[in-house]
Amino acid sequence: MKFAACAIALALVQPGAALAENVKLRVAGNLISTGLILQNKEQPFFENLAKITSLPVDVDYKPMDALGIKDTEGLRTLRSGLFDIVALRLNQVSRDEPFVLGVDLVGLNPDYETTRKTVDVYREAFDKRIQERFNAKLLAVWPFGPQVLFCNPKIGGLGDIKNQKVRVYDQSLAKFIEKLGGIPVTLAFGETQQALQRGVVDCAITGPSSANSAGWTEVSKYFMPIGFSVGMQAYAINLNTWKKFTPEQQKVLSESFRKYENDLFAYSQELFDDAVRCNVGKEPCTTVKKYNLVEVPVTAADQKLVRDAMVEVSLPAWSEQCDKNYPECTKIWRSTIGPVVGMK
Repeated sequence: MKFAACAIALALVQPGAALAENVKLRVAGNLISTGLILQNKEQPFFENLAKITSLPVDVDYKPMDALGIKDTEGLRTLRSGLFDIVALRLNQVSRDEPFVLGVDLVGLNPDYETTRKTVDVYREAFDKRIQERFNAKLLAVWPFGPQVLFCNPKIGGLGDIKNQKVRVYDQSLAKFIEKLGGIPVTLAFGETQQALQRGVVDCAITGPSSANSAGWTEVSKYFMPIGFSVGMQAYAINLNTWKKFTPEQQKVLSESFRKYENDLFAYSQELFDDAVRCNVGKEPCTTVKKYNLVEVPVTAADQKLVRDAMVEVSLPAWSEQCDKNYPECTKIWRSTIGPVVGMK
């Protein structure tokens, strides 16, 4: 009888164990103004994460600005545990952790192929650093796309930026604009369209697709498709949440994010190429509105200015700031990314 009673009790307990409560994932995604990448890739990925991974998760996804979170607060938000997965805009969160910007210095990533390499060699060190400082696990790193130039005054090349007020988004880019004789103005993305319209700034830098979606193309006249950096983004998960998954589940989640990362790389390039055409009235134009901005040709001299910027401006400036915060910073960069770009 005792054996039978135990068997019945065990039968009742086992189904309960199998129906363990799902892991709830609160996700703070990118800004709404991210546009097509958010609409066509990010939102569907997170809203279908349970189906994609077959993991026991309930996902509550919202863009960060809909949640009242500033893009500069991403790492702090992760560390607080207020949200489980957070989209990180590396230029913005680098104020809290300069190390993460090492993968997107001005002049570092001239094309998508190089960007893929720098991401892959820096990934492990990036992950280790945010685990140590922000109790967060890196899930994916991807480029929003080459950050290009929009201007109202007539320009024929980078040399014409001299004395122009140029919207920038980090100190590395600011120092490069200063080197060209321009006047860097740090502005949030959402404030830039109005600043261009009112003449608060003469020029501004961002991706061609996001500029189009945010209306910069309505208040600009000249467009120069030269990439200064690639607007690197990332996703990370709070370590306490990560540890709720078994090692097998963690592997599934990691692999799903790696596939998503590859998808974002491909879609980013597709959007970039299409938006460049759309902004200057060329066909095919399928993803954003068509405008007739004057396309400023990119010369070999202009390209050299950007390439040289990494050695002369962005790397020294970033190293000085990052080493103060993390003495191993430059050493790690030179041993990982350095060989990719011919530096030791």
